[in-house]
Amino acid sequence: MTVEVISIGTELLLGQIVDTNAAWLSARLAEVGVGVYRRTTVGDNLTRIVAALREALERADGIVAIGGLGPTDDDLTREAIAELLGEPLVLDEGEAARLHEFFATRGRTVNERQLRQAMRPRSAQTIPNPHGTAPGLYAEWHSKPIFALPGPPNEFQPMVVDAVLPRLAQRAGGCVIRSRVLRLCGIGESDAEAQLQDLISSSNPTLAPLAKLGEVHFRITARADSPDQAEQMIAEMEHAVRARIGAYIFGVDETTLEQAVVQSLIEAGQSLAIAESCTGGLLGHRITSVAGSSEVFLGGVISYSNALKEALLGVPREVLQAHGAVSEPTAQAMAEGARQRLGSWWGIGITGIAGPGGGTPEKPVGLVYVGVSDPTGTVVKRQVFPGDRATVKYRATQYALWLLYKGVKHGGCASLSPL
Repeated sequence: MTVEVISIGTELLLGQIVDTNAAWLSARLAEVGVGVYRRTTVGDNLTRIVAALREALERADGIVAIGGLGPTDDDLTREAIAELLGEPLVLDEGEAARLHEFFATRGRTVNERQLRQAMRPRSAQTIPNPHGTAPGLYAEWHSKPIFALPGPPNEFQPMVVDAVLPRLAQRAGGCVIRSRVLRLCGIGESDAEAQLQDLISSSNPTLAPLAKLGEVHFRITARADSPDQAEQMIAEMEHAVRARIGAYIFGVDETTLEQAVVQSLIEAGQSLAIAESCTGGLLGHRITSVAGSSEVFLGGVISYSNALKEALLGVPREVLQAHGAVSEPTAQAMAEGARQRLGSWWGIGITGIAGPGGGTPEKPVGLVYVGVSDPTGTVVKRQVFPGDRATVKYRATQYALWLLYKGVKHGGCASLSPL
C-alpha cells in the first residue's frame, strides 16, 4: 500500500516553518508497511489544494493531509475535501458540543469562526483531537482513504498513532517496513558504492547511499511480513556491508561521530585535550554536546593568535617563524602541547585557513593540518577541504574526530600512519 503526504500551508512554502510532521509521519507509516513515494507541499489556496488532493489520489492508495483545519479563513482543508468529494459541509453536532464545552470551561463563548472547526464534508467522519480544538477528518474517495489532521505536532502525532496507523496497517495486510542506517567516515560515497554495487542492486532489502557533510550513510530497508523477519533481513545485509567496508563504519542510525568518539574513549579509559585555531572551539563544542563527555574530556585551548600558541601550548617561536601558524610542525606542537599541559592521554591540534580570505598558492583556503598525539607519538595529517568558512571548519572537526576514533579503536597513533 502507498500513501502520499500533503502538507498544507503557505508558511511552509515561505520557509517560515520547517515541515517536521511529514518526515515523522513517513517514518511511522514505514513501520506499518505503508510506502510513501511522494510528499507534496501546497499553499493556502483552495484550487491548488483540491488539485493536489486529486492528483495524489490518482497515484496512490490513500493520502494524509496535514494542516489547514483551524478556524481562520486561510484554513481550507475541509473545504477542499468537500469539493473533491462533491459534497456540502455540514455541522458535526458532537464536535460543536465539544467546542462549546471546551470554551465554557475556560470562561469563554464559542464564536462562529471557531465553530468552523466542527464542519465536515457530509460523508466524512471526525477524528477526535484530545489536545486541541480542531478535529481531524476521515473520508473516502473511490474507496481510497483520506485522512486530514491538524498541524501542531502535539496534536498531530497522537492522532496519527491512535487513528491513522491502525486503519492503514489493517489495509496494508500486516506487512512491515524497517530501516537501519550505517554511518561511515573516511571514505567517499563513490568509493563506498564501488565496493557495494551488487548489494545496492538488491530489491529487498534495499541498500541506498546517502551523502552527508563529512560522512556517508547507507540506509538498509526491508519489507517483510513481521518485524522479526524484517530485522533478520536487515542484519544479513548489514553483515555483508561490514564484511567489505566495516573499517569505515562508526555508528548506526542516530549515532554521531562525536558520540562514537566519546564512547570509545570511555571504554578505553583514556582522556582527551584539544587545541584549536581555525575551528574556533567547534571541536570542543561537538565533544561536549555528548552526555557523559566529562568522563573523558579534560578541556581545550582556542589559540587563535601565535602569541597564545606559544604561551599556552608551548609552540616554539622558531617553529612559528620558520613554518607559520598553518603548518605541520605547528599542528604537531599544538597537539603535543594540549596533551602535555592539560595532562591527557590524547591531544588534538587543529590549524588551518578557513577562508574566504587569507589563502596563497602555497597555502590555499581550506588547507588544514590536524595533529593527533598520544604517549606513543604524534601523527599530523594535511587536508584541503572545499566549501565556505563554516563548511571548512566543520569538515576539519569531522576529520579530527575520525582520526581520533580510529586511533582509539585501533591501538594508538601508530594505526593512523596509513590514512
